[in-house]
Amino acid sequence: MSTLVVSDLHLGSISHSDLARNAELRAPLLDAAADAERVVLLGDVLELRQGPLREAMKVARPFFEDLGRALAGRELVIVAGNHDHQLVSRWLVERGELEEPPPLELEQIFDPQVASPALARIAEWASPTRVRVAYPGLWLRPDVYATHGHYLDAHLTVPTLERLTVGAMSRLLGRPPHELGSVADYESLCAPLFAWRDAVARDARTGLALNGLATVNAWQALRSRGDNDGDGPAQNGGDGGSVHGVRRALSHWRERSMLAQKLKRGALVGAFPLAVSALNRAGLGPVKPNISMGELRRAGVDAMGEVAARLGLGDVHVVFGHTHRAGPLLGDDAQDWVGRGGARLINTGSWTYSSIFLTDRPGESPYWPGGCVVVEETGPPEYRCLLTDRSLAELASAAENYESWVAG
Repeated sequence: MSTLVVSDLHLGSISHSDLARNAELRAPLLDAAADAERVVLLGDVLELRQGPLREAMKVARPFFEDLGRALAGRELVIVAGNHDHQLVSRWLVERGELEEPPPLELEQIFDPQVASPALARIAEWASPTRVRVAYPGLWLRPDVYATHGHYLDAHLTVPTLERLTVGAMSRLLGRPPHELGSVADYESLCAPLFAWRDAVARDARTGLALNGLATVNAWQALRSRGDNDGDGPAQNGGDGGSVHGVRRALSHWRERSMLAQKLKRGALVGAFPLAVSALNRAGLGPVKPNISMGELRRAGVDAMGEVAARLGLGDVHVVFGHTHRAGPLLGDDAQDWVGRGGARLINTGSWTYSSIFLTDRPGESPYWPGGCVVVEETGPPEYRCLLTDRSLAELASAAENYESWVAG
């Protein structure tokens, strides 16, 4: 069976970074789906951390209707991630309300109607395609396991919001990451955090910290290079006293604004290692004050390898998303994508636009959107990017209010 695996659509993002909401940009994904016998949406299908479910569902409906037509009655499997954990949270609660449930395994498969009203509605939109739900993952072949990858936050060494909140829960429950060894262990740390975020976003859009804006702005400052970042030539006029006073005032305002930005950036860069040290002393780590692209890749892959080892996956192929960093790619050391327990890792990438990680050359960045993984009946899973024929300008145009969202 040929399976197309796609992760991190984040449909309903208030920043419009969810490129699959755009009919023209999702067309290559629909074409790929038409050639597959099964499509797996591997978590963070909906963006439910930024606002109410009803808003995300409005955005998602055309996508699922198109996908249902493209699949033409074949199979669609939906897996929940950390941003749309709400899709399966009711099922997780109800399975143990009346009697002792069986242990959570690597794969639970059930009908959308059992999972949640939202998934039941999605199944209607995707009709006549057969829709099933899997959590926390599913076996695509006896040697290929797919999961969103959100459990890796328990072992991440990058100080993301997810990592720090999991660290806080770990400390509160007295359950350190090195003692985790089952799906139930990871859910005990993660599910309460997801439930809290779902409650905050249920009726209104969330604030800067939860919707990701504060993190984006901080990372932009921390990752900026060079003293002239964003600067242009001074616009003083220079015509010996004939410059209009308003023009001089505008020039001075720009200079002060740029100086303030530099000072703010410098203060943040200088304070960041101290803040990370304080987090580690508080028991929320261990995390490191390094958020370079190389470190983001290494930390994410290492953390997923740790999860695979603790869940006893052995040397199977493990397909995951979550970090939005596709790979392994040409130029990556293949050995870096092998977990300590032997799992051979492959990341789907995402379908979200984030200018901080992108360059002008299509496909050059490992965060270029449009990623998927194809799993055939034999052979290793294969990463593909379906949007390498689109320019950065086309992606930015589709994410019409992303830059203004980041600018606040």
